[in-house]
Amino acid sequence: MPSRRSFLQTSLLAAGATALPKVRAATTPSGARVASTWDFGVPANAAAWTVLGKGGSALDAVEAGARWAETGQCNSTVGRCGYPDRDGYVTLDACIMDGDGRCGSVAAIEDIDHPISVARRVMEKTPHVMLVGDGARQFAISEGFKAQSLRTPEAEKAWREWLKTAQYKPEINIEQRKLPGNKENHDTIGMLAIDANGHMAGACTTSGMAWKMHGRVGDSPIIGAGLYVDNDVGGATASGVGEEMIRNVGSFLVVELMRQGHSPADACREAIARVVHKRPEASKELQVCFLAMNKQGEVGAFALHKGFSYAVCDSGKQDALLSSQAIYTTEKY
Repeated sequence: MPSRRSFLQTSLLAAGATALPKVRAATTPSGARVASTWDFGVPANAAAWTVLGKGGSALDAVEAGARWAETGQCNSTVGRCGYPDRDGYVTLDACIMDGDGRCGSVAAIEDIDHPISVARRVMEKTPHVMLVGDGARQFAISEGFKAQSLRTPEAEKAWREWLKTAQYKPEINIEQRKLPGNKENHDTIGMLAIDANGHMAGACTTSGMAWKMHGRVGDSPIIGAGLYVDNDVGGATASGVGEEMIRNVGSFLVVELMRQGHSPADACREAIARVVHKRPEASKELQVCFLAMNKQGEVGAFALHKGFSYAVCDSGKQDALLSSQAIYTTEKY
């Protein structure tokens, strides 16, 4: 007789039978392509394309796109306008990875704009992969980054309003978070690119979950969880509740599934199925999203719940925004 766990997994997977919109491999002469998470991935991709469109490297492109997200969009989930933790501190996380295996990361860094660029300096100028907290801040200042308060008046107001109840309850669907009075809580931007030479790179940056415990770090700066890129196979990045990506080393898992022959979309779907298999009772409370690109430039995505979108850009189109298929929705659970 099947267990409740296996029954839930089978039921939830069956609910995602609708075909995912397919983004085929790039067919342009350059073959360059960039993809990123959420609707603000469209302008972030445009920033990355200013590099790729001129024949620049994938690594420079994803840094440019992530930098735009950290400052240009100024929303509550990424960069200098991010909402603070429960104690009022704005802490930022970011990582960057080249397809050759080089990578750098910063976590829980305060008072420094553009953590993605600090992460790249960690990769290129230190023997380490990750710097955190005060050490990351000190390193950034030594590299010429200016220390400045990043807590905006809007974030200050939202934090003081939150203190009235002090309830930490991340919401699932982006449709819900667009309601009046609601703010995005886990819209990390992850970005993957392949350049005209077929070289890949990725970047991921976030201000983390709003109202998190001071010192909490999610998946975004963790290589293998929030981001993983391998020139021989492809790359993957994640968004949603970071603890689940860490528990499953999600982005690395997606890349390894592609290595075994899965398409990007199928690899994302299988990775989420494993999240559900391990914690089916908690899955209805969580959002988990994966975006992947293989070395041919084919892009695919899947999410645990509906509402996840992603953007794709190449020389043929700069504003392709798609909604990923969900494994199940709260209504079907």
